[in-house]
Amino acid sequence: MAITPDFLFALANPIAMIGWVLLIVAPRWSLTRRLVLSGALPLLLAVAYVLLIGSHYLGASASEGGFSSLQEVAALFRDPWALLAGWVHYLCFDMSIGIWETHDAHKRGIPHLLLVPALVFTFLFGPLGLLLYAIIRRWYPAPALAS
Repeated sequence: MAITPDFLFALANPIAMIGWVLLIVAPRWSLTRRLVLSGALPLLLAVAYVLLIGSHYLGASASEGGFSSLQEVAALFRDPWALLAGWVHYLCFDMSIGIWETHDAHKRGIPHLLLVPALVFTFLFGPLGLLLYAIIRRWYPAPALAS
């Protein structure tokens, strides 16, 4: 079996989905703590990202695209390996934000049912979920630090 961008895309999505389901359905389960809340799953995605972006810059499409203009970004993402790296970047960072939201919600005593919509929106729309969580957390101040 050849390793292709399509194959790795089909592999990365379920891995991320497992993490999100655990965060939403079983946030206090020991497996969720070990696999997701520890950061292990996003770090696995981070390793994949580094390998993918490295393969792009070492590959035949290395000189295509860049980050200086929208046209350069569009040219960069015409390469399927770079496009996959961008997708894994989203998966990794969105899950990292979901993990931060979950940890912060636990510290503030935010009911999990209020957190769930923010997690779902963070998974689906990244910044929209972060914005929703920022609004929710305004009503739950951080606990005072013990002196």
